[in-house]
Amino acid sequence: GTLNLLDAAIGCRRPYSSPSYPHVVFASTSSVYGKTQRIPFSEQDSCDRPLAPYSASKRAGELLGFTYYHLYGLSFTALRFFTVYGPRGRPDMMAYKVLDSIFLGHEVPLYNSGRMHRDWTYVDDIVNGVVAAVDRPLGYEVVNLGRGEPVLLAEFVKVIEELVGRQAHLIPAPMVEADVAYTYADISKAATLLGYTPVISVREGVKRFWEWYQEAVLQKRRSPST
Repeated sequence: GTLNLLDAAIGCRRPYSSPSYPHVVFASTSSVYGKTQRIPFSEQDSCDRPLAPYSASKRAGELLGFTYYHLYGLSFTALRFFTVYGPRGRPDMMAYKVLDSIFLGHEVPLYNSGRMHRDWTYVDDIVNGVVAAVDRPLGYEVVNLGRGEPVLLAEFVKVIEELVGRQAHLIPAPMVEADVAYTYADISKAATLLGYTPVISVREGVKRFWEWYQEAVLQKRRSPST
């Protein structure tokens, strides 16, 4: 898919415009850092040991972007998203699964006894970063988009419990092989190049997520099927 998109961008050459080619913004992931020991995660860190096919494919997309920049001068910005959550998120992602399970009274796996830090980033902040990148062709760049404030999984669960008003049925669970104990974005480059400043706290983000869940998910479940 990424290769097809890059080929299409090259096919859209505009000889009398500057830049000549469309600017490509690529959604990458913090997972490309693998089990790096450097905290916070910097764009200068090595990313040559991804732990899963997903992160390997994203790293491959970043490298393809560099190749097309080198060969054709195609402007390509790879944005490494850190633990995005919020309205319309995928139901299989951690934040959605935890909120949904707590509300429904289902068991909530507490991986590594809750001793996992995640740089939870509300979707509105991510969108602002993406829009800023679209408006700024930078040649070839890789940029972290996160909140820059990692929070324990156990603490994140507590925030959801407080807002939902229900107790989580926690069960201990080991970390999966493709997971890491820590994600923490160094967002100084995003601030410099994109003017990026995340503004939604974790509590405010979960509050908005919970409000959307009640309006969209619960209302749909309660409505008779048509």
